[in-house]
Amino acid sequence: MPSLPELQAAFARGVLNPADAAIAEFVMPAGMRAADRIAVYRGNLLANYTGALRDVYPVVLRLVGEAFFDALARAYARQVPSRSGDLHDFGEELAGFLESFAPANGLAYLPDVARLEWVVHRVFHARAVVRLDPAELATVPPERLADVRFELSPAARLLHSTYPVRTIWQVNQPHWNGDQAVDLGLGAQSVLVIRRGLEVELDALTDADYAMLESLYSGHSLDYALAAAQSANQDFDLERFLATHVLGGTLERLIA
Repeated sequence: MPSLPELQAAFARGVLNPADAAIAEFVMPAGMRAADRIAVYRGNLLANYTGALRDVYPVVLRLVGEAFFDALARAYARQVPSRSGDLHDFGEELAGFLESFAPANGLAYLPDVARLEWVVHRVFHARAVVRLDPAELATVPPERLADVRFELSPAARLLHSTYPVRTIWQVNQPHWNGDQAVDLGLGAQSVLVIRRGLEVELDALTDADYAMLESLYSGHSLDYALAAAQSANQDFDLERFLATHVLGGTLERLIA
């Protein structure tokens, strides 16, 4: 007789893969074939997975259509099943999965759209923002200012794409009333995804602002981050940047 962990593992394999029948001999028929009983679980599980992915990736769903999306969701769920009891954690690897999902080969921008939607999802569910008091900066001695570091709010994340993903996301929102056509020739876009109140907003970033925030997010000092920003724009305005992102809640904590 297999151990309980072995039975659980066999059940998980059998639910996700109809060809794996190892668990069938341990399922009581009781008026229904073991394979049919397992199929009930399989149907419910895949429906839950598909529903969770539909909630997180509404733009991907809209771009590819329901039938395509549901087939994608089932394929993804079988290959990358949830490792958490919280369905909010399910779907993080969808962008990477799309990169090798042959039916989506003609939609090169789709993985980055999925990456953006996952970031939106995580920002929406992040803990409450603790705003940095601008007065804290004034307490840092001038000779140490270059070495200070900042922590970004968990309700603020960055994304850069070689495609115009922010525009694609915008025109596929329910409230959008303008032209839905997107010229992929618009090229790369850098985005700050940030929750303000209960709303998640997507702010366009210049190359310099993105370089600055990405450097701070990586734990670098203010001086190091400033050099990165100035490499993108020699006229980068640090005072404007700090006013925008301290008062706007992007930067949550000062590490002097």
